[in-house]
Amino acid sequence: MSESLSPPWFVYIIRCRNGKLYTGITTDIERRFSEHQNGARGAKFTRANPPEELIYQESCVDRSTASIREAQIKKLTRSQKLLLIATN
Repeated sequence: MSESLSPPWFVYIIRCRNGKLYTGITTDIERRFSEHQNGARGAKFTRANPPEELIYQESCVDRSTASIREAQIKKLTRSQKLLLIATN
């Protein structure tokens, strides 16, 4: 499959009920958010910290780019993440 035919990848941030932020990647944000909400297929983090709202997303051309961007975002402080969310 050529790169142009592959679905876009997304980096996303979810705010959990306790205020914590979770960052992840996916090709289908609605499906992935639903998986986080329903527990079984969600991340271990969101099973312990139930998700409340999808608050940020950005598109990437491929999985590699999305993974790199996810790592960059995860290294940010909470304040920096909130600034990123507020400016987009």
